[in-house]
Amino acid sequence: MSVKERKQRERAERERLIVATARELAEKQGWDAVTTRRLSERIEYSQPVLYSHFRGKREIIGAVALEGAAEMAAAVRAATAAADGPRERAYALARAYLDFAARNPAVYDAIFQLDGGLPYAREDTPEPLKDAFAALLECLGPVAGDGVHPGLFTEVFWASLHGVATLTRSRRLLPEETEQRVELLVERLAVV
Repeated sequence: MSVKERKQRERAERERLIVATARELAEKQGWDAVTTRRLSERIEYSQPVLYSHFRGKREIIGAVALEGAAEMAAAVRAATAAADGPRERAYALARAYLDFAARNPAVYDAIFQLDGGLPYAREDTPEPLKDAFAALLECLGPVAGDGVHPGLFTEVFWASLHGVATLTRSRRLLPEETEQRVELLVERLAVV
C-alpha cells in the first residue's frame, strides 16, 4: 500500500469516526450537545483536524443524514422484500419507516428536520437521498392507482408517514394507536 493510499484510508476512517461520534452523541443528548469542541474531545483529535473534514456542524449533520438515508432505504427494502403482494409491501414499508424513525430519532431529524445543507428534490440531490425516495417509490408506485402519478402518490404517502412519525414522537399522537394509523393509511390510499 502506498503512502497516499494509507493517508486516504486514515482520512476516511477519521471521517467515519467523526460521523459515528456525532450520531451517538446526538442520539443520547440531542443535536444541541453536538459541538465541534465536544467532538474533538471525544475523538481525540484537534478541532483543526475536525475542520479539515467538515466545515462545521452543518456538514456533520449532512453526513449523518446521508448515512441515515442509506440505512432507511436498506431497512425499507428489506422489509418490503419479505412481504407478499403490493398491499402487504405497503404495510411493511410503513412499519419499517416508522420503526426506523422511532429507533433513530436524531438521525431521522438529521435527514428531515435539521439543516444539513443538503438539497432535496433537485438535480444535485445526493444519491443516498434519491435512493431513499426510490426505495419508497419502488414499493408504492404499484399501489398508486390508475391515473395517479406514482411519484406524487409516493410523496403524499411519505408525507403522511412523516407526520405520524413526528407527531407520535412529540407525543401529539398516542403511540399505541400507530398500527391503526398505518392500517387506515394503507387501506385508504393503497389501490390494488
